Amino acid sequence: MKLIIHLLYVLLTDIQQVHRKLTSSVSRGDVYETELLEQFFDAEAAMSFFSMLDAQLNKVNQFYKGKEKECLDRGESLEKQMLILTELKATLKHQQYSKQGSVPKEEDPSISSSSMSLQCEEEEATRTEAVDLQDQPPSLTKSDLEKFDDASLGEWTQLDQSTGVKRDEKKLGISKSFSARTFSCQGRNLRMEIPLTTPSRALSALSLAWEDLVSQYKKCGSDGTKLKANKATLQHAEKMIKRAFIELYKGLDYLKTFRTLNMTAFMKILKKFDKVTNQQILPIYLRVVESSYFNISDKASALKKADEVEEAFAEHFMDNDQGKAMKYLKPHQRKESHAVTFFTGLFAGCFTALFAGYIGLAHMAGLYTRQTNPVYMETVMLSLLFLHLFLYGCNILTWKRARINYCFIFEFAPTQELKNRDVFLACATCMTVVVGVMLAHLYIVAKGHSSPQVDAIPGLLLLIFLVLLVCPFNILYRSTRYCFLRILRNIVLAPLYKVVMVDFFMADQLCSQVPMLRSLEYVACYYITGSYKIQDYNFCHQSKHYRDLVFAVSFLPYYWRAMQCARRWFDEGESSHLVNLGKYVSAMIAAGAKVAYERDKGVGWLTLLIITSSTATVYQLYWDFVKDWGLLQPRSRNPWLRDELMLRHKVIYYFSMGVNLVFRLAWLQTALHSNFGSVDYRVTGFFLAALEVIRRGQWNFYRLENEHLNNAGKFRAVKIVPLPFHEVDED
Repeated sequence: MKLIIHLLYVLLTDIQQVHRKLTSSVSRGDVYETELLEQFFDAEAAMSFFSMLDAQLNKVNQFYKGKEKECLDRGESLEKQMLILTELKATLKHQQYSKQGSVPKEEDPSISSSSMSLQCEEEEATRTEAVDLQDQPPSLTKSDLEKFDDASLGEWTQLDQSTGVKRDEKKLGISKSFSARTFSCQGRNLRMEIPLTTPSRALSALSLAWEDLVSQYKKCGSDGTKLKANKATLQHAEKMIKRAFIELYKGLDYLKTFRTLNMTAFMKILKKFDKVTNQQILPIYLRVVESSYFNISDKASALKKADEVEEAFAEHFMDNDQGKAMKYLKPHQRKESHAVTFFTGLFAGCFTALFAGYIGLAHMAGLYTRQTNPVYMETVMLSLLFLHLFLYGCNILTWKRARINYCFIFEFAPTQELKNRDVFLACATCMTVVVGVMLAHLYIVAKGHSSPQVDAIPGLLLLIFLVLLVCPFNILYRSTRYCFLRILRNIVLAPLYKVVMVDFFMADQLCSQVPMLRSLEYVACYYITGSYKIQDYNFCHQSKHYRDLVFAVSFLPYYWRAMQCARRWFDEGESSHLVNLGKYVSAMIAAGAKVAYERDKGVGWLTLLIITSSTATVYQLYWDFVKDWGLLQPRSRNPWLRDELMLRHKVIYYFSMGVNLVFRLAWLQTALHSNFGSVDYRVTGFFLAALEVIRRGQWNFYRLENEHLNNAGKFRAVKIVPLPFHEVDED
């Protein structure tokens, strides 16, 4: 039964009055409705406007209430988890001193193996980690509020009353193996679970399993008070709780932003309405908004709880260093500098001048004929990397203008994020260095100086770039470089690491850089084997190990991507990941057929190449358009596109689909070694490889646009980090 309370706000004007009534129900909370006591000039439009505004206000209130409750419950859970961790660390420390026959003086007498009743109930079990429910959050300013999910408006998960650990009733994915250990702590049966998301955690679990095998004949008799957990396990548990604190603080910060943005949105909407209708509705409706739940709620000081989180985080993890704690909880954004713009323009001008001189000198030297130095041509392929980098800068610029929140989607920390100007600066600087060195090398060769030292110049250039990439000094965007290296590590070691958006996005970029990887393979072989000393360009091609390695390099990026799909299927249990895996398997087969045809240009290999490449291309085109871009929807209000589009002109989408189709087909022609007159076939291959990189740059924009609009990857703004300690029923 609804209790209707009439709240009358009357504005006496010559035209109208506004009546407000508040409908309250136990299940939904306060629900606002607007009644017009006098007619507007366009009454139907006014009623429709206030009806939609009321609906948004009700959604905002419900969403805020759910998220507030979620943050408070999560805070209580973390307090209990931190208590358990502190007790276990103290107990482990006590046991270590007991082995040495001494007890530390600072040990609290209340904390002992007998008082804590830590009993060995050795048990290996498997647990499941639920996949977070995803819905679209209600918001008034979509470009800023897309970071919220609507899980709180749906079905709430249950909370364990003692440890506050979430336990989902619905399991949306197949089970994930955990290292679980049951023990008793202060009269409670607890289980410590460390998800095996990284190789280090898996090794820690294996070490514990080995200890169990060694001591399987020893029962809980005299050793029953010993805690069967090592220091590494407790360190993993501490990292999980630390990360959960960071996510909780992020959620509380989002809650503050949510309140501020919605208040601003209501004010702007009402101002616009007053301006159009020439009325004064803002003061009346704004009173209701200001008195609504999301603005006046101070339930257990949810917004003030951020201060408590700061203090707890500093106390337990940062030795009471508040400044150091804030670097983790709220990292500062990089300061933008006009010097970046200046040097970008400077190096871009230098690159243009050097490139013009390089083209003229290369033409006079007849560099790109069929007698071209193979090593020189393979080194030129390195420029594909910087072309890719330039297109990534263009992607960032277009994402920002389209208000696509790429930083949130990629989960970039403020210290790791690169602005488009930073990317352009890095690209212009690197290309200036590359073209400058190549121009100098070409000039030396044109003068008739040919020696191993001169031939080693391209190799030294690659070595310098490699050293700069791994440079440990805090220069040249160190945090970004190390983030890039971590992503590469996750890709290479797939499926050992849990896959996130930025991992498989980068793996897709590598799939478009196969020609460059093969070129780097040849250059590495040329210099490592010492062939550059005698300028033997055919040694690597005649080596059996090199030819076998060509197969691996050709389909390795596709293999990594396939393993990521397998890991995502294992984690989430969605069959679509297996279908995506099939796409990369078909690409691997096509890549193998291409390499085989390059060795033996027979009709049989050519037929196999056409069949496998055509199948892979059709597979990839379907996935590009339907899954990655979310297009080709027959029932969309935008014919054969999708309902929501970020770009105003629909023709751009149709044009991009055509370009993607043509470039996919053009990439198949690399197997035919098409030539233009006397131009070396590697030059043709270079330009076709550049077309693939350009296609990938175009693909990047629409992939993130689809992710931004539809959350295709089902990611959350605030992650629910699994907590290590759970209370279990006593058997």
